[in-house]
Amino acid sequence: MTLVRPIPKFFGMEHMGGCHCGNIHVRLRLSKPPEDSPLRACTCSFCRSHSPRMVADPEGLFEVWADDWSQVENYRFGTRTCDFLICRRCGVFIAAVSELTAGTRAVVNANCLSERERFTSPPVVHDFEDETIETRLSRRAANWMPAIVRRSEPVSQPG
Repeated sequence: MTLVRPIPKFFGMEHMGGCHCGNIHVRLRLSKPPEDSPLRACTCSFCRSHSPRMVADPEGLFEVWADDWSQVENYRFGTRTCDFLICRRCGVFIAAVSELTAGTRAVVNANCLSERERFTSPPVVHDFEDETIETRLSRRAANWMPAIVRRSEPVSQPG
């Protein structure tokens, strides 16, 4: 017997965004309106220095692509269990992406979205410092959203 996952119902329109210089592009699909989407922040040194307002919807979908992936930093620190996608040109932090057994999952910085002002809930602050890696990966599988990272190499020009 094959179980078929129901197709998520996305609320209204897609939410587009990206980095300041336009190299990184994102599409966020949510199952509820942005105003009803909980935001979070954590107490790690990275988040304290970037002040992101993170959003994830396990019933939604996040897609990210770049014009030039060589200008995207896949920054890892701490437990080294996810990539923090940062534009090398303009410095905007886009999302944290983790490869899990359940598939690729992400949590997205609402500040990189074009309609960021619609994400109005105050971020709930979490402290994940004492989590084991197993607990951390389990939490991400349950709470982060499915993600598609569209990586492609630049096409070389004939010359």
